[in-house]
Amino acid sequence: MDFTNLKKFMDHMAAERTPGNAAVVYLGGKQVFRYACGYSDLDTKQELTGDEMFNIYSCSKITTVTAATQLLEQGKILITDPVSDYIPEYKEMYIKTADGELVKAKNPILVGDLFSMTAGLTYNMNSAAFQKAKELTNGKMDTVTVARCIASDPISFEPGTRWQYSLCHDVLAALVSVVSGQKFRDYVKEHIFDPLGMKDCVYHHTDEVLARMAPLYSFVPKDSPDYDIVEAQKYGNAKEGSFKKQDKGLGNFVLGEEYDSGGAGITTTMDEYVKLMAALANYGKGLNGERILAPYSVDLMRTNRLNEQQLASFNWRQLIGYGYGLGVRTHINPAKSGMLSSLGEFGWGGAAGATAIIDPKLNLGVFYVQHTLNPREEYYQPRLKNAVYSCLD
Repeated sequence: MDFTNLKKFMDHMAAERTPGNAAVVYLGGKQVFRYACGYSDLDTKQELTGDEMFNIYSCSKITTVTAATQLLEQGKILITDPVSDYIPEYKEMYIKTADGELVKAKNPILVGDLFSMTAGLTYNMNSAAFQKAKELTNGKMDTVTVARCIASDPISFEPGTRWQYSLCHDVLAALVSVVSGQKFRDYVKEHIFDPLGMKDCVYHHTDEVLARMAPLYSFVPKDSPDYDIVEAQKYGNAKEGSFKKQDKGLGNFVLGEEYDSGGAGITTTMDEYVKLMAALANYGKGLNGERILAPYSVDLMRTNRLNEQQLASFNWRQLIGYGYGLGVRTHINPAKSGMLSSLGEFGWGGAAGATAIIDPKLNLGVFYVQHTLNPREEYYQPRLKNAVYSCLD
């Protein structure tokens, strides 16, 4: 194996697209590549080492869907179950039409809709539901109460008819909490982090965590200085602009001391989080031999669940040729994608540039990090994947 192409691409990213970046690659359960370049801090010219802690934002979703898939294995939930079987507030949902009217939904929101982002929920975290949850919890905003309140917001379309990036995985985290009887963070620690030996993975910052974190930046395009960090995941290829240092916190995604965000809550190190990628690449068995999922579960996770109608709304440019499984993109058409990766390669990315690449066919697990909001996924994600696969024998 020759990782020259990957190293050169990362050097290019550090020179032109992000202050610094790092990646680690496991193949067959062994680390075969680890590299970091560029700066952790642009002001002090402190070099990025890859040992820092990073907000991985939506890469947290991979942990959430893994946790919920464990409940499928235990017979505690089915993807065909209505969510209201577990969270009654989702029994009657209302769709907000284009003219602002509210129409009662005909279809129930199913557990599978939460996995696959087809529930009709939005990513609006400034709605009346969140103010209601804040009042009910005295600002603590526990995961389950927030999810119950989200049910009072109108949805965007008939459940099961479209794909829309949303708070589905935050609600899925609440479902895990309700079914398991544990706080979501405690369930994940007991059933995923501890078994895999993932020590530096947290849902809430402490002073120690903040001290270990790489500074967080945002890329501000020259011609469009204002952007939403969720919307920015959907597009972005601008080259000209500047980097602005941000607060290290997770912003709106951590609503209170009791809110464990299933969609964006984890702060971790590259070397710890890649252990989950390696386990999923090995059909659920970790580097230490501990099993967190059965092989059939991993195959279900990476099986495309979107029909032609739903795929029409799964239209981010970096995801051409991909479908969507249990909360992860999955490669279904190399002719369209132009990707060198295997059919069924899966993963996801995060708002600050963290990216997971998982390929059970090759037992390949990759975790890439930068710490730049508005990371321009359209540019770097397809190129990163092709660079990785070009290096394999």
